[in-house]
Amino acid sequence: MAESEEMSRREFMGKATAAGAAVAVPYFVPSSALGGQGKPGANDRINLGIIGCGNMGMVNLSNCSKYDDVVVTAACDVWQKRLDRAVEKHKESCTPYKDYRKMLDEADVDGVIIATPPHWHALQTIAAAEAGKDIYLQKPMTIHLGESLAIRNAVEEHDVVTQIGTQIHAGDNYRRVVEFVRSGKLGEIATVRTFLVMNQGKDGIGNAPDTDPPAGLDWDFWVGPAPMMDYNLLVVQDASHHPSWMEYSGGWTPGMAPHIIDLPIWALGMDYPVEVSSSGGRFIIEDDGDAYDNHEVLWRYPDRTLTWMCSLTNSYGFDFHGKPVPRRRLGIYFHGLNGTLYSDYGTHEIVPEGDKMENTEAPPKSIPSSPGQEREWLDCIKSREEPLCNIPYHVKVDVPIVLSLLSYKLGRSISFDPETESIVGDKEAAEQAVPEYRDPWKFPKEYL
Repeated sequence: MAESEEMSRREFMGKATAAGAAVAVPYFVPSSALGGQGKPGANDRINLGIIGCGNMGMVNLSNCSKYDDVVVTAACDVWQKRLDRAVEKHKESCTPYKDYRKMLDEADVDGVIIATPPHWHALQTIAAAEAGKDIYLQKPMTIHLGESLAIRNAVEEHDVVTQIGTQIHAGDNYRRVVEFVRSGKLGEIATVRTFLVMNQGKDGIGNAPDTDPPAGLDWDFWVGPAPMMDYNLLVVQDASHHPSWMEYSGGWTPGMAPHIIDLPIWALGMDYPVEVSSSGGRFIIEDDGDAYDNHEVLWRYPDRTLTWMCSLTNSYGFDFHGKPVPRRRLGIYFHGLNGTLYSDYGTHEIVPEGDKMENTEAPPKSIPSSPGQEREWLDCIKSREEPLCNIPYHVKVDVPIVLSLLSYKLGRSISFDPETESIVGDKEAAEQAVPEYRDPWKFPKEYL
């Protein structure tokens, strides 16, 4: 359809996001630019594939395959034992693959779950978009700014339906917080604070000797575009170990902040930050990893600030502390002129500023409950609408995170222009925002 005849998908998503700050939205928004040719209809079955058959990927796959309108037709992993596990669960219909490119080229799939380690997300998501496959991508979306923008541009160019695996977005508690914040009862909000804490102890995830990779694991393919390291069983153990290595994950900030800063960005309709300051280091932990054990971030937006605190060495949780034992804790604080709202995944509380807040009753429910993060995506594969956590929305969550990693790496603040989506006044930062992949892998610069 000609551009003059139809609003582009990117323009529509931008308008929908801006409107969402003032009005409630359903759990999906239209994607009118999609024609839907060759895609499943309302009564058709969805052929589903998966790339990355680790624990989180298998959870996503299970949450999809439990429905009668889904059949798992392909699975891909570079580790034979994980691939075998996935295929065994769906042996009547599932074809195994070691190379995701071959799977995308050959397999009969309508949509694909991508649940590989984060350093693979850009290449695999862009390849899936080019193949016309709808995409469920596990968070973090990326670990470099160039990857963030390239993924967003690719899925828009190829008109595929996408969902990011920030499953907390589908919970009713977040919806009630969004409604309350948008009601205006808190007054103008100049600061939002977010945090994630845990206590791994000085030993962290532990130590293991470098060894030869186990039989059945293609270690060179697992490392892929990232810098090569000797095989260490801890790095491949599960997704909760990836954040201990910067090159494969970016640390715990991209590991968990997508769930947590998602709430204020959603509730306040926030665009990109204009300045990012980040500090921290590996101060205490002495395990095999190399990622920070404490990380502090300040994001400055045109009309407010958003902060992030991440600690792996102390689990004090402020209002969410509860029983004084080490455990993972997290929270989000909206500080308004009339009061403060604080929330975690499942609860929220209101603290008025004296008598400035006469009415703390919750506003009427206006955002419908979600059928679940995966089911939203499956429904949209058929309807050709977009789930709420589509990539054009989530890029506003992902970009602040990857900019914080770059600020941490360079040891200085970074200025960002939301209009041009570019780093301002720092040539080195702009160059390092686009990663150099290990040969023979090439970063897809054509999408920048």
